[in-house]
Amino acid sequence: MLNLSIILEDSARNAPDRTALVFGDLRLPYSMVNSVANQVAGLLAARGIGKGDKVALLCPNVPYFPFVYFGILKAGAAVVPLNVLLRPREIVYHLTDSDAKALFCFEGTAELPMGAQGREAFDAVEGCEHFFVLPATPLATESEHGESFWAALGGMSEEFETVRTEPGDTAAILYTSGTTGQPKGAELTHMNMLTNTIVSDEMFPADPGGDVSFAVLPFFHSFGQTAVMNVSVRRRATLVLQPRFEAGEALDLMRRERVTMFAGVPTMFWALLSKIHADGAGAPPALRVAVAGGAACPVEVLKDFETTCGVPILEGYGLSETSPVASFNQPGRPTKPGTVGFPVWGVQMRLVDGGWNTIEGEGPGEIAIRGHNVMRGYYGRPEETEEVLRDGWFRTGDIATRDEDGYYAIVDRTKDMIIRGGFNVYPRELEEVLMSHPAVSLVAVVGVPHGTHGEEVKAYVIRVPGATVGEEELVAWCRANMAAYKYPRIVEFRESLPMTATGKILKRELRS
Repeated sequence: MLNLSIILEDSARNAPDRTALVFGDLRLPYSMVNSVANQVAGLLAARGIGKGDKVALLCPNVPYFPFVYFGILKAGAAVVPLNVLLRPREIVYHLTDSDAKALFCFEGTAELPMGAQGREAFDAVEGCEHFFVLPATPLATESEHGESFWAALGGMSEEFETVRTEPGDTAAILYTSGTTGQPKGAELTHMNMLTNTIVSDEMFPADPGGDVSFAVLPFFHSFGQTAVMNVSVRRRATLVLQPRFEAGEALDLMRRERVTMFAGVPTMFWALLSKIHADGAGAPPALRVAVAGGAACPVEVLKDFETTCGVPILEGYGLSETSPVASFNQPGRPTKPGTVGFPVWGVQMRLVDGGWNTIEGEGPGEIAIRGHNVMRGYYGRPEETEEVLRDGWFRTGDIATRDEDGYYAIVDRTKDMIIRGGFNVYPRELEEVLMSHPAVSLVAVVGVPHGTHGEEVKAYVIRVPGATVGEEELVAWCRANMAAYKYPRIVEFRESLPMTATGKILKRELRS
């Protein structure tokens, strides 16, 4: 018997009155979160949903997410978290591809009408039998879109005996972003996710007074789900929820709630620093742990954050397919800015070439990972699973180098690499150089089609407020600081860059 929901059950048993969730004026204790999760499990069991079934969850970072997430696990089913920005056609795809039997859907807002879109998708899928609306109005028992969550829970017991699941049973199906085709569902087991939660949690000593974790990374994403929600629940920390990242509000919440732990993607740290410098209001006073992942963090941002906030950003690396944490700049060992550290406990990493052959020394090469964190495979896709899994090793598609101490540094994604005139150009390297220019606040480098070179290098740049640097001047500076085959010949200035719901820059939109 092994079930990921044990982390919530243990915290509710040993610290029932400790605040688990802070959302607006709500402060919910662990005992309540566990009780509602038990009711969700009872509801699913009453509707004939149990071990081996899949249940989709379309919800931002509000209390409903952990209620339903752990309830699904307790019922023995697998959670299928969905990106809240999906359109009805895309929701249909995910429900169909995962064989979901039910959908819990947040009602949403006028700007993001998730309830209406979720209902439209549900009605188009024959195999999905139950639709539950998570109302935006607290405790509302009616919804125009379908059966209200609270009405459905009426009469359900707050006690539930968790269904027996085995370590190798699927706990969650997390969908990849689909940048190289249709999204694929990575099947993660209870052992994958529980072990990754434990390993991630134990890298940081807990605050004796109780940690407070800022939860803005979407829980539907592997980083936010494991490294924020599950780690915090296991260590009985308080989760301060922000459904959508906004730097000013985030800083206000971090100061008011005395947040001690923050995990984010690089653009979030960049936005926080921009706001602090603009307002001069000071850094969050209680912050002691800052973790970056999801994309490589520019070294200039790392330096600025430590100088401004007095806390180093520790970088890690992982993917949905690895639960997600695979490597980290771990406390107790020297940190190396610009690297993603070395493999966490129980995980192996190596560099390989296109034929799976090990690359010795510095590299570069493609990262392959083996360990307790590697997925079972892509749900319903044996051929695509076979392409990336061999003898327990998973090919990541990420190119990296490795120094003499075993620290890995991400060079780029294989799909982001630019081939200009036969030369390999790695955008990440150029972005680091451009970020050192005093007028550059944020940058993304991509390849664009070119008649003779195949691809040309283009930089999309957000300038520092008040900066007036022009294209010719910046291209000339790049020419003086980069090799002739790699410097960007084209620069486009923008006020913002397209980003995913998790804050990653959408390079595929810039390329298109």
